[in-house]
Amino acid sequence: MMKKPKVFITRRIPDSGLNMIYKECDVDLWDQDLPPSKAELLTHIAGVDGILSLLSDEIDSKVMQAAGKNFRVISNYAVGFDNIDVQTATKRGVAVGHTPDVLTEATADFSFALMMSAGRRVVEAEKYVHAGKWKTWGPSTLLGVDFAGATLGIIGFGRIGKAMARRATGFGMRIIFYGPTADPLPGMTKVDLDTLYRESDFISLHTPLTPETRHMINTEAFDKMKTTAVLVNTARGEVVDQDALYDALKNHKIFAAGIDVTDPEPLPMDSPLLTLDNIIICPHIASGSRSTRENMANIAAQNLLAGLRGEPLPYPVNPEVNEEV
Repeated sequence: MMKKPKVFITRRIPDSGLNMIYKECDVDLWDQDLPPSKAELLTHIAGVDGILSLLSDEIDSKVMQAAGKNFRVISNYAVGFDNIDVQTATKRGVAVGHTPDVLTEATADFSFALMMSAGRRVVEAEKYVHAGKWKTWGPSTLLGVDFAGATLGIIGFGRIGKAMARRATGFGMRIIFYGPTADPLPGMTKVDLDTLYRESDFISLHTPLTPETRHMINTEAFDKMKTTAVLVNTARGEVVDQDALYDALKNHKIFAAGIDVTDPEPLPMDSPLLTLDNIIICPHIASGSRSTRENMANIAAQNLLAGLRGEPLPYPVNPEVNEEV
């Protein structure tokens, strides 16, 4: 009987994906809510053929070396892969996979929900009621900003950015976007960053984290925005300089913000952002619909199993490894 490949799964994922893996692999599952520490990760990865990881797991050269000579595939349960040293993986002939496309609509839905909630002060209003502050209807109580006819600036015009734009058109919004390699869509205008900052009533971030995008939303960027602007971030926490964000919100350089990603994650409870009323902070749940997470599990399992079989991954990050298979 042929020996099953050994894999480490760093967190419990939906059963549809897990069951696929259990059928073909010898599975070591980290079945705890909190991720394994680096030391625990190094221990559990020793001698495995593949790993199914999450964004919270740093898969660097040290981890790959600890895995050993049979290590063939890293399947990331996420669209992003900035937690993985892809360059080292490629040099070692390790295929890296991710889960694109499947979470586009869910993430765009949540981004739009954050934008509307921050712009119309929904969370702040809900807290206002629970605090017993609602005494009567008031003409100036918790006034928000308008959406119809407003300008939405989208930074990062890939799948999710385009899905966000489609939703905004239904609200009669003007769409402008910044994306170095993206082409305009009918009725939407490609602009430079300064124009986007200056003209946008709402700014939604959908760019990957790269050395160029890290802290691209900084003090200089906030100084160019409207004081009525609303910032939404469902991309990566590091895209925004959080000290600059705090200053912009505290001093009313912008109107409000809604963020689903922070730096670090989770956000420390002593973060000054938690003292502000004009920000909504969510725990990285933009893709958190049941069907989306199940589809992510299925794709992650397919990537893992393909790599273990020596086949090209359905959704590769480093296709040059696949080409050598």
